[in-house]
Amino acid sequence: MEHEIVAPGSLLDARGNLREPGFARSLLLAYDRSAVKAPAWRVKEWDYYCVLCGDYALACTIADNGYMGFVSASVLDFAAGTNATDEIMTAFPMGRTGLPSSSASGVTAFQANGASLRFESSGGTRKLAISWPSFCAEKPPRPAGPPSRPGASPSPAPVGLEAELVLTEQPGGQSMVIATPFAKARHFYYNQKINCQGAEGSFRFGGREYPVKRGSAFGCLDWGRGVWTWSNTWYWGSASGLAGGKSFGFNIGHGFGDTRAASENMVFYEGKAHKVGRLGVELDHSDFFKPWRAVSEDGRFDMVLAPDFDRASATDLGLIASIQHQVFGLWSGRAVLEDGREIRVEGLRGWCEKVVNRW
Repeated sequence: MEHEIVAPGSLLDARGNLREPGFARSLLLAYDRSAVKAPAWRVKEWDYYCVLCGDYALACTIADNGYMGFVSASVLDFAAGTNATDEIMTAFPMGRTGLPSSSASGVTAFQANGASLRFESSGGTRKLAISWPSFCAEKPPRPAGPPSRPGASPSPAPVGLEAELVLTEQPGGQSMVIATPFAKARHFYYNQKINCQGAEGSFRFGGREYPVKRGSAFGCLDWGRGVWTWSNTWYWGSASGLAGGKSFGFNIGHGFGDTRAASENMVFYEGKAHKVGRLGVELDHSDFFKPWRAVSEDGRFDMVLAPDFDRASATDLGLIASIQHQVFGLWSGRAVLEDGREIRVEGLRGWCEKVVNRW
């Protein structure tokens, strides 16, 4: 039986350990960076957004990982099979990036090297603004589709990213929240995933404008704060969209930490969160374009991802490494809600990723 957190309180105790490991349907426990009992260079905080718009998507991150700051954006064109990604790294921000202690309100911002990213949250609405004139000036779009589809990039390569987006939570504001401890004392991960946010606005990459239309575009927030152990591998799957004309999405994951109290697997239907049990992700590690399958132990979740796009990256500096395959595609299968209703989906855009970190 997984433990559900139902009352507000502090996230950490006086020794810097999680006070109550488990899952919740809103951000009930309060994160306070000053209560963390770990060196500043070990604390990791990030806000990651991915906005799915049918044939294309925009992803953006602002992260303060203690010894390294990381800002990135990606324009993903599923139809063309191209991935345009750029990033900026900074040394030893040590919390000076100033990420908010809550996802509910505040501003996450970065401005340097001619790039400006700002994420503002208030009252269930999030405004994302990006101005990055030199975006991809030295990193043209690269193929991200299966080897059988070459994926052509324009010539000359487009440069420059501008975005103005508004994301709105579903009525009720339920989400996936989990407080996960590690075996090592004073190490934890506090995470919220807000799926199925209605998205509207536009972004411009090079000379092309990409409309983001409410009703057919959906945003997901990955909000994370914690102190991680050095070596980890995780699997994370997500989708947001419509099933039978109703808002539907899910968050699944496993692979790190002590999850005896709870897992992060949850289905969202018409703004309400429905917990499902622990699951595993089956895939061919030698070919990420073969189908991925996620099946829960309680039998209430069974989905298959048909991949068509791999947002891959690899950095290996020995002690520090990050090898990522965020594989996008179309999910199909079934999910059973807590009230017994079965929801079936066919061809729902989303992703599943395998990430190996030494950090």
